[in-house]
Amino acid sequence: MENYLLAVAIVYLLMVAIFAHWGHPLLIMTTIPMGISAGIAGLALLNGIGLFQQPFDMITMLGFLILMGTVINNPILVVERTLFLKKQQHCSVQDALSGALKSRIRPIAITTVTTLCGIAPLVFIPGEGTELYRGVGTIVMFGLMGAAIVTVTTLPALTALFLRSKLSK
Repeated sequence: MENYLLAVAIVYLLMVAIFAHWGHPLLIMTTIPMGISAGIAGLALLNGIGLFQQPFDMITMLGFLILMGTVINNPILVVERTLFLKKQQHCSVQDALSGALKSRIRPIAITTVTTLCGIAPLVFIPGEGTELYRGVGTIVMFGLMGAAIVTVTTLPALTALFLRSKLSK
């Protein structure tokens, strides 16, 4: 548990240094719990339908550390582009979010699909050693899918709420 908390703290502080703001990294990090819950749900689903029996062991839990570093990549693209459009182009919050999603949806889709295709053989094709790392692959695969959905649906709404409340102060 300490390793997870340390990883979250390091990721948060790194983004604070990059964004020079304490709140924007929190917006980005809202995708981590959703990715984790999607990873757990995916593991339960594949165990439940009998595709395989993967225990929730320490190696499987390493998938959460990998997930923490990967699920924040797409939200960084959306939040950074929104802030850029809002500040440099003097767009409204709505226009900045719309422009950010339009320009970043393709890179988000491409990186998510290619990562899922790269992990899929580990998860779905039996072979030597796959049973050892199948849990990691499952957590990362389903976590990325869940986080990608959250990135293009829920994150823009949270970003709009955050930026509008910040403007009203």
